Amino acid sequence: MLLRKIMRWMGIAIIALLAVMVAAQTASAQEEAERKVKTKVSPMYPELARKMNVSGTVKVQVTIAPNGSVKSAKALGGHPLLIDPAVDAVKKWKYEPGKDETTTIVQFNFNPAS
Repeated sequence: MLLRKIMRWMGIAIIALLAVMVAAQTASAQEEAERKVKTKVSPMYPELARKMNVSGTVKVQVTIAPNGSVKSAKALGGHPLLIDPAVDAVKKWKYEPGKDETTTIVQFNFNPAS
């Protein structure tokens, strides 16, 4: 009987904690969505990748400083030949200023035909 009560309260506590975490992530995602890009630089398609007919998507996690400059950029995935040009390009982007540092994911699609 006591064990059931403890388990019930633990379940309630876990659900409450999850609700708080979801609310915090939603608020953060809304703030990130409000940071608009003011200046974009397109990545250069590497000649070796073009010759090898390499295509694909590169995802980059971008940390944006309050003044709108890119503080850091980290590749989350993509072909090794395409990662450096994507990271180098996004580091040159400028965002609208914000009250806090924010993080977002930028996706680049590389296609040798274009």
